[in-house]
Amino acid sequence: MTSIEMNKRTTLQKTGLFLGPVLFFIVLMLDLDPANPMVIRMAAVAALMAIMWVTEAIPLAATSLIPIVLFPLLGIMKGKAAASVYFNSTIFLFMGGFLIALAMERWNLHKRIALFTVKTIGGGPSRLVFGFMTASAFLSMWISNTATAVMMLPIGMSIILKMEEQFNERDTHSFSLCLLLGIAYAASMGGAATLVGTPPNLVLVRVFEQTFPTAASISFGMWMMMALPLTIVMMLIIWFLLTKVFFKIPAHITVDHSIVDQEYKDLGHLSPEEKRVLVVFFATAVLWIFRKNLNLGFMVIPGWAELIPFPRLIDDGTVAMAMALILFFLPTKSKDADTATILDGTVFSKLPWDIILLFGGGFALAKGFQASGLSAFIGSKLGMLEGTNNIFMISGICTTLTFLTELTSNTATTQMILPILSSIAVAIKTNPLMLLIPATLSASCAFMMPVATPPNAIIFGSGRIKIFEMVKAGIYINIIGVVMITGIFLVLGTFVFSIDPTVIPDWALLAKG
Repeated sequence: MTSIEMNKRTTLQKTGLFLGPVLFFIVLMLDLDPANPMVIRMAAVAALMAIMWVTEAIPLAATSLIPIVLFPLLGIMKGKAAASVYFNSTIFLFMGGFLIALAMERWNLHKRIALFTVKTIGGGPSRLVFGFMTASAFLSMWISNTATAVMMLPIGMSIILKMEEQFNERDTHSFSLCLLLGIAYAASMGGAATLVGTPPNLVLVRVFEQTFPTAASISFGMWMMMALPLTIVMMLIIWFLLTKVFFKIPAHITVDHSIVDQEYKDLGHLSPEEKRVLVVFFATAVLWIFRKNLNLGFMVIPGWAELIPFPRLIDDGTVAMAMALILFFLPTKSKDADTATILDGTVFSKLPWDIILLFGGGFALAKGFQASGLSAFIGSKLGMLEGTNNIFMISGICTTLTFLTELTSNTATTQMILPILSSIAVAIKTNPLMLLIPATLSASCAFMMPVATPPNAIIFGSGRIKIFEMVKAGIYINIIGVVMITGIFLVLGTFVFSIDPTVIPDWALLAKG
């Protein structure tokens, strides 16, 4: 396929390019709230951006810039105010985490961690699959799940090719499916475990801070206390289903561990640069997790931020940038190093600026919902949902988000949905986190389609998996994910975040006012 053919718009993109502006003008002509014309203008902008994001009629980052133009033109918000929303502490948390991840990749530390994990777990085919899944999940907690899948795929393929030589492609096909799907699914679940693991989690943090400014922020440690157990449970379920139910590995298939052993041996000893990145990485994780008090139920671990003069002025973004900056000061020692320090100025060109703009567009959209009164309008119309059973409400949201993100960007989807869910929560007089957290987690649990997540697409690109094979396993794992997210959140999440489902907090009522 030529570059020209690749750049041609698909039918879906052409549809979005036509439907978006048409829907924008149709909504503008409606008269939903005569007392506040800004509500309908904001609804029109939201409709336009939703269509453009879902169909990817233009690049996602380009759609994210629409508020900069339309908010001032439609009288929703000043241009300066709209622009200021695009850069905030959440963006710096993302950037700091990404810079540390790039340092791991530059000095090959991520590959060493992956190979060490797989090598340590060892065992037969099923255990090897579990080793790959463990390595993928751990790495994607800290670096992008896309980078994790890209790195793990060639390691997995080298083992698959070796086994096909020893046996045959038909006999090893089940093992290949387990290994490749395990890498993709574990990368997605690992990302859900930490705030920096996947963009939707950071979207939640910022949208929550914007919508409910007087509420206590969602800290790295609190999120991990709730999401890590979910990741572990889902990992075990996915591993069991892949290897014991959907794609049983023939008993006569054995694994040659010499490939992983040799690749690990080829890495040699830890270089001085790897050691320094490892120390910074470990220190960052500890500082994130223990910044605020952690209530374990039987004891409270005091946060280190309480020991410094201005604890309330420190956030996870401060930690991320402080530790990332250290990498620009630490010198390299290896003779073959091509830079004087662990990170240099070239790294900034590798930051995903398109994702940063996508974040900004979503934050602007959320701010527009508030400033225009659209959030209050939606809430007033959905008050009838008050009294709905929590299990049905949460499972319905989880199901919607899980299957919606099979076909759309999970980041863009959470950007659109979370402000609306915030309005619904206030309208039905429940804690907004009851809806926002399960929705965010569900956005990372799309396992059916190749286009659902970057790891799915990367693994599908290996040519060893058919769509129906991914759907066969993915649809059941999607449904199980809905059940697990609903159950674990209601049992553990409500405890970690001190949520009383029957009470709407004062900070939510203040936002309403």
